[in-house]
Amino acid sequence: MVDKIKILVVDDEETLCEALRFNLEAEGYEVDVALSAEDALTLDLSVYSLILLDVMMGEISGTQLAAILKKRESTMNIPVIFCTAKDSEEDMVAGLDMGADDYITKPYSIRNVLARVRSVLRRAGGGERQGRHASVLEYGSLRVSQEEKTCQIDGKEVRMPRKEFEILTLFLGNRGRIFSRAELLKRVWPEEVVVLDRVVDVNITRLRSKLGDYSKHIVTRPGYGYGFIE
Repeated sequence: MVDKIKILVVDDEETLCEALRFNLEAEGYEVDVALSAEDALTLDLSVYSLILLDVMMGEISGTQLAAILKKRESTMNIPVIFCTAKDSEEDMVAGLDMGADDYITKPYSIRNVLARVRSVLRRAGGGERQGRHASVLEYGSLRVSQEEKTCQIDGKEVRMPRKEFEILTLFLGNRGRIFSRAELLKRVWPEEVVVLDRVVDVNITRLRSKLGDYSKHIVTRPGYGYGFIE
């Protein structure tokens, strides 16, 4: 028997939590609910395949909880979807910039949430492998393992959120090719997700900041896009 995918919903609105639980369970997922970030932190979060997270909660906000998750070895690769009433471009970019896999603004339809959940889980589970099919991509002392989801430079691990890792994997697997923003949005973010062009720029900037001398190989071609040039 195949284990069900486990999802955690963290939101201080109990009625909303139960509505999400009911509909997600109807889709075949196993769902737990936490009514605060504090309650969520009492759980073994490493068992979940996805966390739906409200931003504005009690003493510990959703963004603070997400930051905690991304720092822990056992939870840093768990996809996070923010569900929040904070809908400004700045809020969205900030959420995605800190490693969130999607950002859904309230009020939202359950149908939309389910579509986003399917998309994020599909990508988190592997889906279509990007770039070349080699499980390890290397350039000099830069080494990316697609199986282990790790990046190393000179044997030292370089930690990065999922989206930055996927961009780097795409670039290394297609060295010499320039990708437009539209292509990057289509390949790195699910098609169902509406993502601002600026989010691509933010992730590229953050990726460069982590690659040391290799950052010079991630080039910008004004009017065309980005790529990894040897």
